[in-house]
Amino acid sequence: MNIVVLAGGLSPERDVSLVSGSLIANALVQNGHKVLLCDVYKGVESDGDYSKLFTAKSDHSYKIESTEPDLEAVKAENGGRDALIGENVLGVCAYADVVFLALHGAMGENGSLQATLDNYGIKCYTGSGYVGSLLAMDKAISKQIMTTSGIPNAEWILYNVDTDEISRVGEEIGYPCVVKPAACGSSVGVSIVDNEAELTEALDYAKKYENKIVIEKKIEGREFSVAVLDGTALPPIEIIPTDGWYDYKNKYQGTTKEVTPAEISEIQTARISRLALEVHNCLGLGDYSRVDFLLNREDGEFYCLEANTLPGMTPNSLMPQEAAAVGIGYNELCEKIVELAYRKGH
Repeated sequence: MNIVVLAGGLSPERDVSLVSGSLIANALVQNGHKVLLCDVYKGVESDGDYSKLFTAKSDHSYKIESTEPDLEAVKAENGGRDALIGENVLGVCAYADVVFLALHGAMGENGSLQATLDNYGIKCYTGSGYVGSLLAMDKAISKQIMTTSGIPNAEWILYNVDTDEISRVGEEIGYPCVVKPAACGSSVGVSIVDNEAELTEALDYAKKYENKIVIEKKIEGREFSVAVLDGTALPPIEIIPTDGWYDYKNKYQGTTKEVTPAEISEIQTARISRLALEVHNCLGLGDYSRVDFLLNREDGEFYCLEANTLPGMTPNSLMPQEAAAVGIGYNELCEKIVELAYRKGH
């Protein structure tokens, strides 16, 4: 098949996406496909014959730095263009047999790209549709749905930096608490704070990304994740940062220990797996997802943090490790995702 792998974009998670996209492209070429790795923001030059852009050779690589990318610099390199979809991107997507979405955050996960593909009649793309993507990406909406569906999640408020008083946090949530931009992933813009002074700094950091901020009561406990693939929960994985918490640096610089299958009881495994499937289904997600949890030290319950509609596919990413635990290698996982997308579109 001819497969276009969309990566990059104008998102704080751009670098993570480019690593995922590089590895996915390499794996699909090794699986016998012709592949085009395309930065959705930068686009691709073409004379109109898209077939020449797809190749059976692939040696892509990309490195994630310890801090988020400078998006203004990326824009400047591209003439300051505000349009999020570059030249010929939709053309190559329409030509391809499958569009593999290796994007993270922003347009790639909030449903707007999926809606655009739908409107252009491009149905064979990986992951969830635009509705599920939107619901999962917005933490305020997804938490409301999870609460209504009886899925445990941390007590929270939606905070607007333009209109809310900072005292509201202490009155309604208390300390310590977790500050999160409502629609970012990879822990971008996230802080854990213990007092009002730290909260002020955290809000300044979060509002670099958006003014709609979710503030949660901090849950003390172990962190886990469960991927869902084709309606089945993969073995849970435990995430153990060697220092601090699971922030952007610990996610992508190899400073986190990950254990899969997680060392929990059979009853706990069944519980977290069932919750992951419930979250996946109540948000209307597609062929695969990854759902993150904390195991509360106080009451022994799993609390859902969020659902990820396009889980990372980097060397340190969680879903490939979970798949490997049941004998699904990286290349096979990529192939399975392609097959599911092709089946959905035909």
